[in-house]
Amino acid sequence: MEKKLLENRKKMIYGFMCSEFYVPMKIKELAVMMDVPRGERDDLAQVLAELVAEGKIEVSKRGKYAKAEGKSLCGAFIGNARGFGFVEIEGEEQDIFIPEDHVCGAMDGDKVQISLLPGKAEAGKRREGKIERILERAVKQVVGTFQKSKNFGFVVPDNVKFQQDIFIPIERSQGAVNGHKVVVEITDYGNKRRKPEGKVVEVIGHINDPGTDIMSIVKAYGLPIEFPPKVLKQGENVAKPVSAADMAGRKDIRDWLMVTIDGEDAKDLDDAITLTREGDGYCLGVHIADVTNYVQEHSALDVEALERGTSVYLVDRVIPMLPHILSNGICSLNAGEDRLALSCIMQIDQKGNVIGHEIAETVVRVDRRMTYTSVRKILKDKDEKEREEYRELVPMFEEMEKLAAILREKRRKRGSIDFDFPETKIILDQHGRPVEIKPYERNVATKIIEDFMLIANETVAQDFFWQEVPFVYRTHDTPDPEKIKKLSLFINNFGYSLRIGQEDIHPKELQKLLEKIEDTPEEPLISRLTLRSMKQAKYTTDNTGHFGLASQYYCHFTSPIRRYPDLQIHRIIKETLRGKMTEKRVSHYEKILPEVAAQSSERERRAEEAERETDKLKKVEYMSERIGEVFEGVVSSVTSWGMYVELPNTIEGMVHVTNLRDDYYHYNESTHELVGESSGKRYKLGQKLEIVVADTDLYMRTIDFVLPKDAGYFGLDAKGEDIGRYKAE
Repeated sequence: MEKKLLENRKKMIYGFMCSEFYVPMKIKELAVMMDVPRGERDDLAQVLAELVAEGKIEVSKRGKYAKAEGKSLCGAFIGNARGFGFVEIEGEEQDIFIPEDHVCGAMDGDKVQISLLPGKAEAGKRREGKIERILERAVKQVVGTFQKSKNFGFVVPDNVKFQQDIFIPIERSQGAVNGHKVVVEITDYGNKRRKPEGKVVEVIGHINDPGTDIMSIVKAYGLPIEFPPKVLKQGENVAKPVSAADMAGRKDIRDWLMVTIDGEDAKDLDDAITLTREGDGYCLGVHIADVTNYVQEHSALDVEALERGTSVYLVDRVIPMLPHILSNGICSLNAGEDRLALSCIMQIDQKGNVIGHEIAETVVRVDRRMTYTSVRKILKDKDEKEREEYRELVPMFEEMEKLAAILREKRRKRGSIDFDFPETKIILDQHGRPVEIKPYERNVATKIIEDFMLIANETVAQDFFWQEVPFVYRTHDTPDPEKIKKLSLFINNFGYSLRIGQEDIHPKELQKLLEKIEDTPEEPLISRLTLRSMKQAKYTTDNTGHFGLASQYYCHFTSPIRRYPDLQIHRIIKETLRGKMTEKRVSHYEKILPEVAAQSSERERRAEEAERETDKLKKVEYMSERIGEVFEGVVSSVTSWGMYVELPNTIEGMVHVTNLRDDYYHYNESTHELVGESSGKRYKLGQKLEIVVADTDLYMRTIDFVLPKDAGYFGLDAKGEDIGRYKAE
């Protein structure tokens, strides 16, 4: 239904319900009363659902609609593994706590109608509510482990927020056996007396089979794996070698010295760079694969790419946004091959200012495919063998290092915030088992690429902002003042302060804070809390700037193989360059871009969560093979229930306060320490500790550590020898 028509119908129905003649009615009675044809009753249901979601009307348990009397609210339920939950209400600053007794069968993500429980909330505490009605179920399918009984089966959900097992009639089990990971479609959500019921729609594999664990996460997040045959066929049809006709009208820069710099295992190479000196300054070219030449708007490829939104990089596989024939083939800037590109060619002075630029459709041919490791050897290690192999490129790499440093310093001066958390590199064997986990550190080469991509993204965003063309920006809003105040109070305990303006904080203040805490014991915690106090970056059609980068203009232009927003703005750029951005096309983009931006942001979140979940799983699996082993780590966080200890390989586990056996410890809020009541012994942030791996839980994705002096209680020798778990005290 069109937005204007929907709004008109909402207004009409709400007006009818507000009249003195109206009595509460079910949807069928409303349809008859308002003379709604049978074929339009779905539209009526949509109107009613929207009015309920806005809190203007409410539905009784018997399904009767009436004007809301102000006692009910609607929002999304956030479940907790311990049974309680919260409801997020749009427009409300604080969510509402739902005690376990008042969850009433709601599941994580459900849209619910709630009423507030009587009694005023105490200062600093959340309001409490009760779920009155489940308006819309979020969970339609569940991934879990099948368990078979004699005449039926049941599935234990992987998602710990899903509190109940699901009953499976034996004829609906698809032959699943004990230990099979399955996808279950819920057919009945049950009630207080009866478990939910479902049917097995897919058997993923046995829990012990390689890859089943990751595939279970893929299915749980609804990530699409196989491409539809129509999409694959279209990919084959368009992936033809670059012809003379393809090159017509393009800027031919195949004779420019050009490289790609990526990780060793990268196959979708969507950015190449060129650099030359121009007088006192530089001419930097960032050349991006022209994916839109092959992925036409509204084509099967385009529809599928928009639905996926992004490529997903899991620990053992990549789920690409585009079929491999494009992403690893004709769209990948492979060395020695003619390729079509969209180039941002910038003239940059010695201070890092872009004093001129050109955005052009180009034909390119990459000279060498470089890796981050190789460029690091050339620049940092001065490796003679590596420098000799790439001797014609060494002068260009040295100039790249200089220019990247200039651009980085310019960003630093304006207040750009750089969170330098090490990413995790997880190496698996052929059976999918983790054999090594280590930090994946940024080096001189990765920073060069980051700096060049950032300046290209800013230059393109600024150009198109001033052209006043519909566009998709990458924006990052100013943090919520309340969160910044809380952060400011917290860091005062460590002797740091933040200068907060009358309304907003400047990113430079947070940048200064991160510089001050560098290499201090409290750095990990304060860095993480600073990050949490900031909002998430997202895609928008309004250019509201990027707080974290301290940039007025920013977009994603440099990765159209793996991100849909980049692909979308390439289309806009090309139409503008070709003089085809007519009023009709402007109107078209104004209509579609808000939904493209919103969906791309949502798909990005989904991918990040799935990536994080697979990493957590493999870390727990890795440590489950090391029960009883001794490691040295650093206290990364202290809470009332224990302290987190981070190991050099980025794995984090918890030492529970109840497992500190030598004393009763309490949490000191002002110093953020665990303090022994009788001994006065303290555990604090940044403290180095030896720990013993005591336990892991693959289901909950948790790792438990104990101190060597307490290892015996767990049936572990303090030197790392397993002597039988949980020995009696």
